[in-house]
Amino acid sequence: MNIQLLAIGRTDDKQLQQLIDQYVKRLSHYIKFDLEIIPDLKNTKNLSEAQQKDKEGELILKKLAPSDVLILLDENGKQFSSVDFSNYLQKRMNSGIKTLVFVIGGPYGFSEEVYTKAQGKVSLSKMTFSHQMVRLFVVEQLYRAFTILRNEPYHHR
Repeated sequence: MNIQLLAIGRTDDKQLQQLIDQYVKRLSHYIKFDLEIIPDLKNTKNLSEAQQKDKEGELILKKLAPSDVLILLDENGKQFSSVDFSNYLQKRMNSGIKTLVFVIGGPYGFSEEVYTKAQGKVSLSKMTFSHQMVRLFVVEQLYRAFTILRNEPYHHR
């Protein structure tokens, strides 16, 4: 199985980007992983929230292959402990999925079209985090999940 993380807009904090890169590199020892950035929309001042979500949704959906399993990082999604998340990933891998795609939406969330296409939603917390920090949290939790599955000492139980 491959895992892909799609995110709207690039990270402009160099220190945060270094941490993201560090976990992406660590994660590559366990699975084929790709972090793809969808550029921020231009001229959003002229767009309503709904129009912005629709345009971002179109960009997200263009990146998906028909066989991809789409999971949204959404505040109303299912919350997991790190161990439960590792079990969730193991079940997904066992099911024969070719590519599992996690998506971090734009500032207003996802379009209805994206919600319709999604096959699951995951919430990292009831708290709100910046979209840039969420990238780090997701790649760290993916890395943690694989260390848990391999009984490696990164995660303390």
